[in-house]
Amino acid sequence: MVGALRLETDLADGVITIEGEIEPGTDGQRGLSYPLGPAPAPGEAIVAAPGVLWLRMPLPMQLNHVNVYAIADREGWAIVDTGIRTPDAVAGWEAALAGPLGRRPVTRVICTHMHPDHIGLAGWLCERFDAPLLMTQLEYVTGRMLVSDTGPAPESGAIFWRAAGWSEEQIEGYRTGYGRFAKGVAPLPAGYVRLSAGTVLSIGGDDWTIVIGNGHSPEHACLWRKSDDVLISGDQILPRISSNVSVWPTEPLADPLQDWMTSLERLGDLLSADTLVLPGHGEPFTGVLPRIEALARGHRVSLKRLERTLRTPRRAVDIFGTLFARPVDGGLLGMATGEAIAHLNYLAGQGRVRRDRDAAGVDWWSLTETETTA
Repeated sequence: MVGALRLETDLADGVITIEGEIEPGTDGQRGLSYPLGPAPAPGEAIVAAPGVLWLRMPLPMQLNHVNVYAIADREGWAIVDTGIRTPDAVAGWEAALAGPLGRRPVTRVICTHMHPDHIGLAGWLCERFDAPLLMTQLEYVTGRMLVSDTGPAPESGAIFWRAAGWSEEQIEGYRTGYGRFAKGVAPLPAGYVRLSAGTVLSIGGDDWTIVIGNGHSPEHACLWRKSDDVLISGDQILPRISSNVSVWPTEPLADPLQDWMTSLERLGDLLSADTLVLPGHGEPFTGVLPRIEALARGHRVSLKRLERTLRTPRRAVDIFGTLFARPVDGGLLGMATGEAIAHLNYLAGQGRVRRDRDAAGVDWWSLTETETTA
């Protein structure tokens, strides 16, 4: 389908991408370049910028890696993001600590956000090196909540997924799989150091300013070194895939897509054509301004296409074909449904669509009467 979005992964990152369909052409034609070349092998590191090492940790899923960064900090390293808790990731850290990190201690662990591929080994590193954990408040509190929430599954979740159009079999899968978040995350420290918008961290004699993004997660922290325009972006801006922006049962009326689009606009005003972006997935790149515009344009195109689809009432699960260019299988169902509802809630917030719940508890979405008759 021309202009459709492609599902990419089954983690809370990069569920959609607009590459190839909405914005055809090579990265160079889109204004992106990758000055660092190929990614580091497991246990190895590449100098990404002065005093900053780029490492990769494996992920046990379709999106098979997460980038982590080590910033030289006095006698040791400040670590940004950690990977998920798996034996392979632990082995990757052991190799990195003994190899490119030179057995120097970890001085602090900074997590951009609370998804398992970013905080999974934060507690392990903090405990091993007696290092503090630095996060924004909403990310830390939400992460602690999800790690502790192992079940049983609340009925409000079943109501949410039923309203989206899930079958009873799929809802039962939600119940039996509830609490999986904690399996990928080592116990987090009982306390943390709070990061806020505008916080300035002195790391190795350089100042890194915290820039907050929203939509992908509640209070996502990016680290910006203004002196040479280097941004550790986490998952707020990615080069080849678009961050997952989803609605979840904990806040069914949320409008994360509006939050994300607003964050993109704010970052576009802040950054420059020369900014070197060190992302959570993919390769470090320059060309962030055209990338931000492409990401925003991709969602605008999807929203227009969705409005055409909603001339006939649809459930959330009925619009997968409008948003995604390949079938949604079981492993991607939750992410795809959350992404679909995010687009629907955005249009509802604009007054462009309405939601009607039938006697079976299923929501049917359609254009408002004004849109229908226009």
